Amino acid sequence: MSESIRFRYQTLEFTNTDIHVRTLRDTQQYFDTDGRAEKLGISSASWPLFGVIWDSSKILAHLMSDFDIEGKRILEVGCGIGLASLVLNHRSADITATDYHPEAECFMDENVRINNDEHIPFIRTGWGDLDDALGKFDLIIGSDLLYERDHIHLLAGFIDRHTAQECEVIIVDPGRGNHANFSKRMVSLDFSHTQSKPLDTHYLTLPFKGQLLRYKR
Repeated sequence: MSESIRFRYQTLEFTNTDIHVRTLRDTQQYFDTDGRAEKLGISSASWPLFGVIWDSSKILAHLMSDFDIEGKRILEVGCGIGLASLVLNHRSADITATDYHPEAECFMDENVRINNDEHIPFIRTGWGDLDDALGKFDLIIGSDLLYERDHIHLLAGFIDRHTAQECEVIIVDPGRGNHANFSKRMVSLDFSHTQSKPLDTHYLTLPFKGQLLRYKR
């Protein structure tokens, strides 16, 4: 990171706590002078997308603020800023975070620090990586993951490889048009599937047009 990058600091309120976050100021920020992101196939236009908080991630974080976490090993997929991971970590959950972006871990570590919480295990990995050493999880969560049609099989396969014998998967999808095919793929992998509208989104500025996707097996 560099001082040429502009940040935004904000506090988000949840039921019993506040979470402080440093994000990119907006989606116009860009800093890849060493070419790390470019070598990973991340364009200058998509580079900043990991570093802001989207409505889907707010919904997921609010859901996790009072979710039953007892005895569960939890994975956030494509975490970006990782707001849900920060909320779960503040609750002392067993949370691991992943993202493909080379700067996601740096932001995660800084946000853990400013919340005075324990370190969140983070692994930078792609969904096609067959040797990421993540292991199995009881709960897998994510938000706004289905923004490319090509991601459907990759994401479903990644989740399938990392589910415990009994596992729940929760994805908040803003309605980009790929969730139906993704759900069909998950069902083909022996997951049951339900979807619904989030019940309470009073903390959002605009109505949420997407779905809360749940899968179990």
